[in-house]
Amino acid sequence: MKKKQNIFLIGPMGAGKTTVGRTLARSLGSEFFDSDQAIEARAGVDLSWIFDIEGERGFRKREIEVIEELSQMQGIVLATGGGVVEEPQNCNVLAARGVVIYLQATIEQQLARMEKDKRRPLLLQTTDREQLLL
Repeated sequence: MKKKQNIFLIGPMGAGKTTVGRTLARSLGSEFFDSDQAIEARAGVDLSWIFDIEGERGFRKREIEVIEELSQMQGIVLATGGGVVEEPQNCNVLAARGVVIYLQATIEQQLARMEKDKRRPLLLQTTDREQLLL
């Protein structure tokens, strides 16, 4: 029997990775994962706490571990965090273990989707959201 291939969704914050990923997984009969949600579940705290206590570097370390582990599964759809590609190790792992799909959105779309978002630590650390997305 042929193994189901993994699908990994990458792209900037607000591109729709989680929304598209859930819909895609449901239509394919695959299991869906969101790397940010997996990090929170394993840490027992939200991402803001991780960023406050460990900084972005601590978060990226956790992200590498989660990507490594989840990408070893078969037939999943994984929505990654917007900065996952900042770590070359993540890029290599994802490319080797499945199909990587880049979701694109205009800055205007991203800003509209995240207008009231209070759960994204990098957005909370800036007063200029548009500059962060450039």
